[in-house]
Amino acid sequence: MHKRHFLKTAAALAATAAFGAAQAQTALKFQLDWRFEGPAALFLQSAAKGYYKAAGLDVTIDAGNGSGGTVTRVASGTYDMGFADMAALMEFHANNPDAPNKPVAVMMVYNNTPAAVLALKKSGITKVGDLTGKKLGAPVFDAGRKAFPIFQKANNVGNVAWTAMDPPLRETMLVRGDIDAITGFSFTSLLNLEARGAKPADVVVFPYAEHGVKLYGNAIIASPKLIKENPAAIKAFLAAFAKGAREVMANPAASIETVKARDGIINVALETRRLQMAIDAVVASPDARKEGFGQAVPARLALMASQVSDAFGTKTRIDPNAVWNPSMLPPAADLNILPPARK
Repeated sequence: MHKRHFLKTAAALAATAAFGAAQAQTALKFQLDWRFEGPAALFLQSAAKGYYKAAGLDVTIDAGNGSGGTVTRVASGTYDMGFADMAALMEFHANNPDAPNKPVAVMMVYNNTPAAVLALKKSGITKVGDLTGKKLGAPVFDAGRKAFPIFQKANNVGNVAWTAMDPPLRETMLVRGDIDAITGFSFTSLLNLEARGAKPADVVVFPYAEHGVKLYGNAIIASPKLIKENPAAIKAFLAAFAKGAREVMANPAASIETVKARDGIINVALETRRLQMAIDAVVASPDARKEGFGQAVPARLALMASQVSDAFGTKTRIDPNAVWNPSMLPPAADLNILPPARK
Protein backbone atom coordinates (compact mmCIF):
# COMPACT_ATOMS: atom_id res chain seq x y z
CA MET A 1 0.00 0.00 0.00
CA HIS A 2 2.70 2.41 1.07
CA LYS A 3 4.88 1.43 -1.86
CA ARG A 4 2.05 2.11 -4.36
CA HIS A 5 1.34 5.46 -2.69
CA PHE A 6 5.04 6.34 -2.88
CA LEU A 7 5.21 5.47 -6.59
CA LYS A 8 2.08 7.54 -7.34
CA THR A 9 3.53 10.49 -5.42
CA ALA A 10 6.88 10.16 -7.20
CA ALA A 11 5.14 10.03 -10.57
CA ALA A 12 3.06 13.09 -9.70
CA LEU A 13 6.18 15.00 -8.65
CA ALA A 14 7.99 13.99 -11.83
CA ALA A 15 5.05 15.16 -13.92
CA THR A 16 4.95 18.46 -12.04
CA ALA A 17 8.69 18.97 -12.60
CA ALA A 18 8.33 18.17 -16.31
CA PHE A 19 5.42 20.61 -16.58
CA GLY A 20 7.48 23.27 -14.77
CA ALA A 21 10.36 22.76 -17.19
CA ALA A 22 7.99 23.07 -20.14
CA GLN A 23 6.66 26.28 -18.62
CA ALA A 24 10.14 27.78 -18.15
CA GLN A 25 9.86 31.37 -19.26
CA THR A 26 12.17 32.75 -21.97
CA ALA A 27 13.45 36.11 -20.70
CA LEU A 28 13.19 38.98 -23.22
CA LYS A 29 14.37 42.54 -22.62
CA PHE A 30 12.36 45.04 -24.70
CA GLN A 31 12.99 48.78 -25.05
CA LEU A 32 10.41 51.31 -26.22
CA ASP A 33 11.32 54.27 -28.42
CA TRP A 34 10.26 56.86 -25.84
CA ARG A 35 8.80 57.46 -22.40
CA PHE A 36 5.74 55.76 -20.94
CA GLU A 37 3.16 57.80 -22.85
CA GLY A 38 -0.20 56.82 -24.40
CA PRO A 39 1.14 54.73 -27.32
CA ALA A 40 3.14 52.56 -24.89
CA ALA A 41 -0.19 50.95 -23.95
CA LEU A 42 0.07 48.94 -27.19
CA PHE A 43 2.93 46.99 -25.54
CA LEU A 44 2.00 47.23 -21.87
CA GLN A 45 -1.49 45.74 -22.32
CA SER A 46 -0.13 42.28 -23.13
CA ALA A 47 2.14 42.43 -20.09
CA ALA A 48 -0.70 43.53 -17.79
CA LYS A 49 -3.04 40.83 -19.13
CA GLY A 50 -0.40 38.09 -18.88
CA TYR A 51 -0.36 37.36 -22.63
CA TYR A 52 3.45 37.33 -22.85
CA LYS A 53 3.64 35.05 -19.81
CA ALA A 54 1.01 32.70 -21.28
CA ALA A 55 3.18 32.50 -24.40
CA GLY A 56 6.13 31.30 -22.30
CA LEU A 57 7.89 34.67 -22.15
CA ASP A 58 9.21 36.73 -19.26
CA VAL A 59 9.17 40.18 -20.90
CA THR A 60 10.73 43.29 -19.33
CA ILE A 61 9.59 46.55 -20.98
CA ASP A 62 11.68 49.68 -20.42
CA ALA A 63 11.18 53.28 -21.54
CA GLY A 64 13.50 54.68 -24.22
CA ASN A 65 14.97 58.05 -25.14
CA GLY A 66 14.71 58.01 -28.93
CA SER A 67 14.71 55.44 -31.72
CA GLY A 68 18.43 55.82 -32.42
CA GLY A 69 19.24 54.78 -28.86
CA THR A 70 16.89 51.79 -29.04
CA VAL A 71 18.50 50.53 -32.27
CA THR A 72 21.98 50.90 -30.74
CA ARG A 73 21.01 49.07 -27.55
CA VAL A 74 19.50 46.14 -29.45
CA ALA A 75 22.63 46.08 -31.64
CA SER A 76 24.87 46.00 -28.55
CA GLY A 77 22.91 43.10 -27.03
CA THR A 78 21.71 45.15 -24.03
CA TYR A 79 18.17 44.51 -25.28
CA ASP A 80 16.80 41.56 -27.26
CA MET A 81 14.01 43.49 -28.98
CA GLY A 82 12.73 47.04 -29.23
CA PHE A 83 10.40 49.55 -30.86
CA ALA A 84 12.11 51.99 -33.22
CA ASP A 85 11.67 54.21 -36.24
CA MET A 86 12.33 52.35 -39.50
CA ALA A 87 14.43 55.23 -40.83
CA ALA A 88 16.68 55.11 -37.74
CA LEU A 89 17.11 51.36 -38.27
CA MET A 90 17.98 51.88 -41.94
CA GLU A 91 20.47 54.61 -41.04
CA PHE A 92 22.22 52.33 -38.54
CA HIS A 93 22.56 49.57 -41.16
CA ALA A 94 23.95 51.91 -43.80
CA ASN A 95 26.35 53.75 -41.48
CA ASN A 96 27.61 50.60 -39.72
CA PRO A 97 28.04 48.11 -42.57
CA ASP A 98 30.54 46.04 -40.58
CA ALA A 99 28.57 45.94 -37.32
CA PRO A 100 28.28 42.27 -36.26
CA ASN A 101 24.76 42.51 -34.84
CA LYS A 102 22.52 44.77 -36.93
CA PRO A 103 18.89 44.67 -35.67
CA VAL A 104 16.10 43.70 -38.07
CA ALA A 105 12.46 44.85 -38.21
CA VAL A 106 10.04 41.95 -37.71
CA MET A 107 6.63 43.69 -37.48
CA MET A 108 5.41 47.09 -38.68
CA VAL A 109 3.34 48.94 -36.06
CA TYR A 110 3.28 52.56 -37.31
CA ASN A 111 2.45 52.04 -40.98
CA ASN A 112 3.13 55.75 -41.57
CA THR A 113 5.74 58.01 -40.07
CA PRO A 114 4.20 60.23 -37.37
CA ALA A 115 6.55 63.04 -38.50
CA ALA A 116 4.91 66.37 -39.24
CA VAL A 117 5.69 70.06 -39.57
CA LEU A 118 3.75 72.19 -37.09
CA ALA A 119 3.39 75.97 -37.07
CA LEU A 120 1.20 78.60 -35.44
CA LYS A 121 -1.10 80.58 -37.74
CA LYS A 122 0.27 83.84 -36.36
CA SER A 123 3.53 83.06 -38.22
CA GLY A 124 1.68 83.48 -41.52
CA ILE A 125 2.18 79.81 -42.41
CA THR A 126 -1.12 78.37 -43.68
CA LYS A 127 0.06 76.11 -46.53
CA VAL A 128 3.17 74.00 -47.11
CA GLY A 129 4.69 76.44 -49.60
CA ASP A 130 4.76 79.12 -46.89
CA LEU A 131 7.62 77.24 -45.18
CA THR A 132 10.13 78.49 -47.77
CA GLY A 133 12.58 80.90 -46.16
CA LYS A 134 11.25 80.26 -42.65
CA LYS A 135 13.15 79.36 -39.47
CA LEU A 136 12.47 75.75 -38.42
CA GLY A 137 13.46 74.11 -35.17
CA ALA A 138 13.95 70.56 -33.90
CA PRO A 139 16.58 68.47 -32.08
CA VAL A 140 19.26 67.35 -34.55
CA PHE A 141 18.24 63.68 -34.13
CA ASP A 142 14.51 64.31 -34.67
CA ALA A 143 13.04 61.89 -37.24
CA GLY A 144 11.05 64.66 -38.94
CA ARG A 145 14.06 66.94 -39.21
CA LYS A 146 16.27 64.22 -40.68
CA ALA A 147 13.57 63.27 -43.20
CA PHE A 148 12.69 66.89 -44.00
CA PRO A 149 14.59 66.84 -47.34
CA ILE A 150 12.13 64.15 -48.53
CA PHE A 151 9.15 66.30 -47.47
CA GLN A 152 10.83 69.37 -48.95
CA LYS A 153 11.33 67.71 -52.34
CA ALA A 154 7.81 66.22 -52.44
CA ASN A 155 6.25 69.65 -51.81
CA ASN A 156 8.66 71.96 -53.67
CA VAL A 157 9.60 73.83 -50.50
CA GLY A 158 12.60 76.16 -50.87
CA ASN A 159 15.47 76.65 -48.45
CA VAL A 160 14.76 76.88 -44.72
CA ALA A 161 17.00 77.79 -41.75
CA TRP A 162 17.36 75.29 -38.88
CA THR A 163 17.72 75.89 -35.15
CA ALA A 164 18.64 72.99 -32.87
CA MET A 165 17.46 72.54 -29.27
CA ASP A 166 16.83 69.88 -26.64
CA PRO A 167 13.41 68.14 -27.03
CA PRO A 168 11.70 69.86 -24.04
CA LEU A 169 12.39 73.31 -25.56
CA ARG A 170 11.02 72.63 -29.05
CA GLU A 171 7.36 73.60 -28.53
CA THR A 172 8.27 76.33 -26.02
CA MET A 173 10.43 78.10 -28.61
CA LEU A 174 7.61 77.88 -31.18
CA VAL A 175 5.05 79.37 -28.79
CA ARG A 176 7.53 82.14 -27.86
CA GLY A 177 8.06 82.96 -31.53
CA ASP A 178 11.80 82.13 -31.54
CA ILE A 179 11.16 79.90 -34.56
CA ASP A 180 8.42 79.77 -37.22
CA ALA A 181 7.76 76.02 -37.34
CA ILE A 182 8.95 72.72 -35.86
CA THR A 183 9.20 69.10 -36.91
CA GLY A 184 8.07 66.39 -34.52
CA PHE A 185 5.67 63.48 -34.09
CA SER A 186 2.22 64.96 -34.70
CA PHE A 187 0.57 63.40 -31.64
CA THR A 188 3.43 64.46 -29.38
CA SER A 189 4.09 68.02 -30.52
CA LEU A 190 0.42 69.02 -30.92
CA LEU A 191 -0.39 68.06 -27.33
CA ASN A 192 2.83 69.66 -26.09
CA LEU A 193 1.82 72.92 -27.81
CA GLU A 194 -1.59 72.78 -26.13
CA ALA A 195 0.11 72.25 -22.77
CA ARG A 196 2.05 75.48 -23.44
CA GLY A 197 -1.11 77.48 -24.08
CA ALA A 198 -1.60 77.14 -27.84
CA LYS A 199 -5.20 76.57 -28.94
CA PRO A 200 -5.71 73.63 -31.38
CA ALA A 201 -7.43 76.01 -33.84
CA ASP A 202 -4.27 78.15 -33.95
CA VAL A 203 -1.96 75.26 -34.87
CA VAL A 204 -1.27 74.26 -38.48
CA VAL A 205 -0.16 70.63 -38.91
CA PHE A 206 1.36 69.17 -42.09
CA PRO A 207 1.66 65.39 -41.54
CA TYR A 208 4.32 63.93 -43.83
CA ALA A 209 2.04 60.99 -44.69
CA GLU A 210 -0.61 63.38 -46.05
CA HIS A 211 1.90 65.39 -48.05
CA GLY A 212 3.46 62.87 -50.41
CA VAL A 213 5.88 61.19 -47.98
CA LYS A 214 5.09 57.49 -47.58
CA LEU A 215 7.81 56.56 -45.13
CA TYR A 216 7.08 53.73 -42.73
CA GLY A 217 7.16 54.68 -39.04
CA ASN A 218 8.02 52.55 -36.03
CA ALA A 219 8.52 48.81 -36.17
CA ILE A 220 9.28 46.06 -33.67
CA ILE A 221 12.94 45.15 -34.08
CA ALA A 222 14.92 42.12 -32.94
CA SER A 223 18.58 41.20 -32.69
CA PRO A 224 19.94 38.80 -35.34
CA LYS A 225 21.23 36.62 -32.48
CA LEU A 226 17.67 36.12 -31.19
CA ILE A 227 16.33 35.57 -34.73
CA LYS A 228 18.93 32.86 -35.28
CA GLU A 229 18.82 31.19 -31.86
CA ASN A 230 15.16 31.50 -30.87
CA PRO A 231 12.81 32.60 -33.67
CA ALA A 232 9.99 30.86 -31.77
CA ALA A 233 10.33 33.41 -28.94
CA ILE A 234 9.92 36.30 -31.42
CA LYS A 235 6.94 34.58 -32.98
CA ALA A 236 5.37 34.12 -29.53
CA PHE A 237 6.06 37.77 -28.64
CA LEU A 238 4.47 39.11 -31.83
CA ALA A 239 1.36 36.96 -31.39
CA ALA A 240 0.96 38.05 -27.75
CA PHE A 241 1.58 41.68 -28.68
CA ALA A 242 -1.07 41.59 -31.43
CA LYS A 243 -3.60 40.19 -28.97
CA GLY A 244 -3.07 43.09 -26.56
CA ALA A 245 -2.87 45.72 -29.31
CA ARG A 246 -6.29 44.63 -30.59
CA GLU A 247 -7.77 45.33 -27.13
CA VAL A 248 -6.00 48.70 -26.88
CA MET A 249 -7.40 49.87 -30.21
CA ALA A 250 -10.89 48.67 -29.29
CA ASN A 251 -10.84 50.56 -25.99
CA PRO A 252 -7.96 53.06 -25.63
CA ALA A 253 -9.43 54.73 -22.52
CA ALA A 254 -9.40 51.48 -20.51
CA SER A 255 -5.90 50.46 -21.58
CA ILE A 256 -4.30 53.77 -20.53
CA GLU A 257 -4.31 52.39 -16.97
CA THR A 258 -1.42 50.13 -18.00
CA VAL A 259 0.64 53.25 -18.72
CA LYS A 260 -0.35 54.89 -15.44
CA ALA A 261 0.81 51.74 -13.64
CA ARG A 262 4.30 52.35 -15.05
CA ASP A 263 4.33 56.15 -14.65
CA GLY A 264 1.98 57.35 -11.91
CA ILE A 265 2.27 61.06 -12.77
CA ILE A 266 0.93 60.90 -16.33
CA ASN A 267 -2.10 63.02 -17.26
CA VAL A 268 -4.61 60.27 -18.03
CA ALA A 269 -6.91 62.41 -20.21
CA LEU A 270 -3.96 63.77 -22.21
CA GLU A 271 -2.35 60.37 -22.74
CA THR A 272 -5.69 58.84 -23.76
CA ARG A 273 -5.95 61.51 -26.45
CA ARG A 274 -2.34 60.91 -27.52
CA LEU A 275 -3.00 57.18 -27.83
CA GLN A 276 -6.17 57.73 -29.88
CA MET A 277 -4.35 60.19 -32.16
CA ALA A 278 -1.54 57.71 -32.71
CA ILE A 279 -4.00 54.93 -33.54
CA ASP A 280 -5.91 57.12 -36.02
CA ALA A 281 -2.86 58.71 -37.66
CA VAL A 282 -0.31 55.91 -37.96
CA VAL A 283 -1.49 52.51 -36.63
CA ALA A 284 -4.95 52.20 -38.21
CA SER A 285 -4.20 54.65 -41.06
CA PRO A 286 -5.69 54.21 -44.55
CA ASP A 287 -2.33 52.80 -45.71
CA ALA A 288 -2.33 50.25 -42.86
CA ARG A 289 -5.85 49.15 -43.75
CA LYS A 290 -4.79 48.70 -47.36
CA GLU A 291 -1.55 46.82 -46.66
CA GLY A 292 -2.60 44.92 -43.53
CA PHE A 293 -1.42 45.47 -39.96
CA GLY A 294 2.15 44.36 -39.30
CA GLN A 295 3.14 44.21 -42.96
CA ALA A 296 5.58 46.17 -45.14
CA VAL A 297 5.16 46.24 -48.92
CA PRO A 298 8.49 45.52 -50.68
CA ALA A 299 8.16 48.29 -53.32
CA ARG A 300 7.33 50.93 -50.70
CA LEU A 301 10.13 49.71 -48.44
CA ALA A 302 12.60 49.89 -51.34
CA LEU A 303 11.54 53.46 -52.16
CA MET A 304 11.94 54.43 -48.50
CA ALA A 305 15.43 52.87 -48.42
CA SER A 306 16.45 54.98 -51.40
CA GLN A 307 14.91 58.17 -50.01
CA VAL A 308 16.49 57.71 -46.57
CA SER A 309 19.90 56.96 -48.14
CA ASP A 310 19.72 60.30 -49.98
CA ALA A 311 18.16 62.44 -47.23
CA PHE A 312 20.37 61.12 -44.42
CA GLY A 313 23.54 61.03 -46.54
CA THR A 314 24.39 57.49 -45.37
CA LYS A 315 27.85 55.94 -45.85
CA THR A 316 26.45 53.07 -47.92
CA ARG A 317 23.16 52.57 -49.73
CA ILE A 318 20.41 50.91 -47.69
CA ASP A 319 19.44 47.35 -48.64
CA PRO A 320 15.69 47.05 -47.91
CA ASN A 321 15.97 43.25 -47.73
CA ALA A 322 18.53 43.47 -44.91
CA VAL A 323 16.32 45.51 -42.56
CA TRP A 324 13.05 43.56 -42.83
CA ASN A 325 12.17 39.95 -41.94
CA PRO A 326 8.42 39.16 -41.86
CA SER A 327 8.89 35.39 -41.46
CA MET A 328 7.90 35.37 -37.77
CA LEU A 329 4.64 37.31 -38.16
CA PRO A 330 1.44 35.67 -36.86
CA PRO A 331 -1.07 34.31 -39.43
CA ALA A 332 -3.12 36.91 -41.32
CA ALA A 333 -6.24 36.15 -39.24
CA ASP A 334 -4.37 37.01 -36.03
CA LEU A 335 -3.19 40.28 -37.56
CA ASN A 336 -6.72 41.39 -38.45
CA ILE A 337 -6.79 43.62 -35.39
CA LEU A 338 -7.52 47.13 -36.64
CA PRO A 339 -10.71 48.72 -35.30
CA PRO A 340 -13.51 49.79 -37.66
CA ALA A 341 -12.64 53.00 -39.49
CA ARG A 342 -13.76 56.09 -37.57
CA LYS A 343 -16.33 58.15 -39.40
